[in-house]
Amino acid sequence: MVKRLDYGAFMEKFSLQLSPSQHQLPLSGLTFAVKDIFDIEGYVTGFGNPDWAKTHSAATSTAPAVMDLLTAGATCLGKTAMDEMAYCMYGVNKHYGTPTNPCAPDRVPGGSSSGSAVAVAAKLVDFSLGTDTGASVRVPASYCGILGFRPSLGAVSTVGVLPMSQSYDTVGWLARDPMILNRIGRVLLHLPDVDPIKPSQIIIAEDCFRLSTIPSDRTVQVLVKSIEKLFGAQCVKHAILGDLVKDKVPSLQHFMDKGNEDQVDDIPPSLAALSSAMRLLQRYEFKNYHAKWVTKVNPDFGPGISERIWDAIKATGENIDFCHSVRTELRAALTALLGDHGVLALPTTPGEPPKVQANPSTSDIFFSRPFSLLSVAGSSGFCQVSIPLGRYDNVPLAISLVAKHGSDAFLLNLVETLYDTLQETI
Repeated sequence: MVKRLDYGAFMEKFSLQLSPSQHQLPLSGLTFAVKDIFDIEGYVTGFGNPDWAKTHSAATSTAPAVMDLLTAGATCLGKTAMDEMAYCMYGVNKHYGTPTNPCAPDRVPGGSSSGSAVAVAAKLVDFSLGTDTGASVRVPASYCGILGFRPSLGAVSTVGVLPMSQSYDTVGWLARDPMILNRIGRVLLHLPDVDPIKPSQIIIAEDCFRLSTIPSDRTVQVLVKSIEKLFGAQCVKHAILGDLVKDKVPSLQHFMDKGNEDQVDDIPPSLAALSSAMRLLQRYEFKNYHAKWVTKVNPDFGPGISERIWDAIKATGENIDFCHSVRTELRAALTALLGDHGVLALPTTPGEPPKVQANPSTSDIFFSRPFSLLSVAGSSGFCQVSIPLGRYDNVPLAISLVAKHGSDAFLLNLVETLYDTLQETI
């Protein structure tokens, strides 16, 4: 397939801005793109699938998150490609093609906010909006070598955003510059500028980093050296996250005693169970939202996506109450661990982006390793930022920082403080 000038990032292009203001606004002069899951008045929200687009009318209003950015002075340049119904993490779409990863053209861009990440990485826009339910901002940010922020659950309005799973859906954003990432956050979170606060501790999740295929000198050691330079060695702590989760999240026993048929040997059992609980609740909530449309229309889905969606349609309510208990217990456990200004460090993803032609497995086993990491913030509702750390074997790599629910401003400021030192230390 011939590479398009826009790297396949856009579904449709337009220029949308509010009346120019007479005074400087927080995002004046910046351009952005919007994942095709957000309503924009007068445009059909396509949800990554042509059958969805054919069976739905144009939006009659614009999502508040998009309106906030326009009101702050930014200009929207179009809607971006995504995985069908936001139900994948690769960015592959059989109907519209796979957006080209500007940092590694032979690798997938990550999904489901694939086009949003590619538009930023290719410098087609200054920043973009995506959504992150299971992984959909953090993974493409990691794979495309840019910054990606998943806010605290409920911190940014999801009105006018097609739902996937209400217990996990968040509006996230992607940028190349930590200052812009922070400015976007102030607008979307409706927060004033505040001075940075020194972290009380940055906890290295050692067992999570052992899941990574990237040598620790390119991740952990870069982070530790940067922390020591900026905040002192006393700020660095270490923990075995799987043990903490096992001890403090008793409801996970309901997901650890199922014969471990999906267990991957080196994943801590408690984190594998956390991933299982998250995916079970996502499937159940997806079914509640979309089963009626899927069964009525019988849409054409791509390989992998089709199996995943129909599995969700068959989901039952078994163990759903325990899924909610897991989320409550995990949030309490991590809040106690981190305190007000502590941060947890872990890999964003456990390895390099898959190759485009690889047709990655759709089995639960394949997803266990990445989701055992991604479900930490997802299930707790904590905020998380993926930070690029250069390249390894000619593909982008990243690290993530997680802070407690409601600490979005603190985490955005920390990224801005830490970013340049991390890049210098690589």
